[in-house]
Order: sequence, then C-alpha cells, then structure tokens
Amino acid sequence: MERQDGLAPVTNLFDRKPTPAAEPVETEASQAPAAPATTPRFTVVPDVETPSVDELRVGIAEIEAQAVEPAPQKEFGRPANVSMHALTRRGMSVAEMTDLLEKREIEPEEVEAEVERLSRVGLLDDQLLAENLVRTLTERKGMGRQAVKAELRRRKVDDTAVAEALEAIDPDDELERAIEVATKRAQQLRSYDAETAKRRLGAFLQRRGYSGSVLSAAMNAALKPSYDKPSYEPGRSGGGPRFR
Repeated sequence: MERQDGLAPVTNLFDRKPTPAAEPVETEASQAPAAPATTPRFTVVPDVETPSVDELRVGIAEIEAQAVEPAPQKEFGRPANVSMHALTRRGMSVAEMTDLLEKREIEPEEVEAEVERLSRVGLLDDQLLAENLVRTLTERKGMGRQAVKAELRRRKVDDTAVAEALEAIDPDDELERAIEVATKRAQQLRSYDAETAKRRLGAFLQRRGYSGSVLSAAMNAALKPSYDKPSYEPGRSGGGPRFR
C-alpha cells in the first residue's frame, strides 16, 4: 500500500513467515554408503612362507663366509661350556685345553674351532701363561730354574714360550732366593751333624730346582759354622755345628 506522504511502505520483518526449505532430491551419489572416516595406512599382503631352521643356518653361513671377520657366536655350545669352566679354575696352555676337550669326547673339528676361538680372544696364550708361572714359582714358592722348567714342561707349554720365559730369570735374583731358602731350611737342621745337614740341605735345594754354582753358593752361605762358640749346647742330643 502506497503511503500518502510519498514514502515507500515499511515492511515488518518480524511478521514474515519463514520460507519452507526445499525437499532434498535423492540421487545415486546420496544413496551410496558413506565413506569411512579414515583410510588404512598399511596395505595387507598375503602371508609368506617362513624359512626353515636349515635354510636360516645356510643363510648365516653364507653371510659369515663373505665377512672379513667371522661373526661372533650367539650361543655357547658344549665345547665352550667345558672350556669356560676349566678356565675359571686356572690358566691353561693350548695343549692342556686340547687334551681336556678331547677327553670329553668332543668332535675333533669342534675341538680345533674352540681352541682357535679361545686363542683369538686371548684366553689361551702360552707365552703369557709361561710368564705368570715363572713369576709365581720363583717369587712366591722360591723355586729355581730347573724346577720352573720342569713345571712348564708338565703344563705342556709351547717350547718357544718356555725358552723365552726362562731367559727372564735373572741369575743374581735366583742366587739371592736360593740363599734365602737355604738359610731358612738350615735352621731346621741344627740338630744334625755337619755332613748330615749338608747332605739334607743339598737334596732339599735340588728338589727346589737349584743346581750347579747356585746350589753350592747357597749351601756355603747357609751352613757356615760358627767357631767362636763351642759346638755343644746344654740339652742338645748330638754335637752338630751351629748354623747362622
């Protein structure tokens, strides 16, 4: 309706009714099932055949054959168990370990492989074993060169290692040890006459591995009689000389 004042009519927006929404039109796209919210990140592949134990061993052997250094053993077998238990008790020479494994009825090729492995990692070393034995037998047990040599032979140490270890024994140190050992032993022979004491002391020093000039010098130092006092002492049976 046109107003008389010449102005356009005012439409009241609050009195307008909302226009009904159009009905949705169904199409083929709308009828299709909804797509999943996320898509899988990995593609599923068919199961493959698992290799057998023998095939795995062959593959490992081929890899080790191509390597510059052999691959370390992942598991310890019976040869390694036997050798490890033996080495926890004492050091062993190569020949001693070989004999031990053979006595346990281990196959020759396994014995050779285990000895080689122990030598490679330094658990079998005849040179080091010889040096340790020489130090222990001379410094702690007071043994001479001959006894040390006999013990190294008994332990089946390599000949070259034995020769080098014996060369390390200083002659002056050996004489000093022999005199010390002889002097201590002579104190236990005070009740014997001079000849008996000398014979027994000589045999004792020989068993300790002393011989030649070292033995003679040690006996002279230990059995040197004292002439400034009488040879007899009250309460003693026998008239043996006194020893320093």
